[in-house]
Amino acid sequence: MEKPPVIVIAYHSGRGHTEVLAQSVRAGALAAGADVTMVTVDTMDDAKWEALDNADAIVFGAPTYMGSASGKFHTFAESTNKRWARQAWKDKLGSGFTIGACKAGDKDSTLGYFATLGAQHGMIWVSLGLLPGWHLSHESENDLNRLGYFNGAAATLPGDLPPDVMHKADIATAEHLGERVAQLTAIHLAGRAALAAEPSRAE
Repeated sequence: MEKPPVIVIAYHSGRGHTEVLAQSVRAGALAAGADVTMVTVDTMDDAKWEALDNADAIVFGAPTYMGSASGKFHTFAESTNKRWARQAWKDKLGSGFTIGACKAGDKDSTLGYFATLGAQHGMIWVSLGLLPGWHLSHESENDLNRLGYFNGAAATLPGDLPPDVMHKADIATAEHLGERVAQLTAIHLAGRAALAAEPSRAE
């Protein structure tokens, strides 16, 4: 039996809203057969770094504050520089998710930042893989990807509301992202294993 893909969700949650998304990404990945570990990046230790180094895929998550990921996520990202220097995460799959109080709120800047961070590490970025929802008159705010993001999953909730009233479509979109990352990671690993098993074609 093939080993399940190992996915680490590396995230910072300021007031619990990003935590809801992280758990939704986890649920989607688990449903697709992945082995999932949650890493809160504001409390890093050796075990968490080891989990990230051993992962097949890493999904980054943070709230969008002032046009980018939270400061605590940036601190974590900067602390990956030694791994960047030796390309320790090269060819892992990567993706990301975020939430902000405004419907736009520059969340795409955060997702783009995650993608650039992944690219600097030599990772292979996984997009959301969905057309936009809620962009035609017959569509609904209950559609997947109702906010129309592509570099990852994005959610919105008024800043004075608690995490337990997150929009169901945003939760479902995060679950879709987790499932997609798990499926594509499994395909990537299977392809790598198949290439490794091919006999040498040297003349």
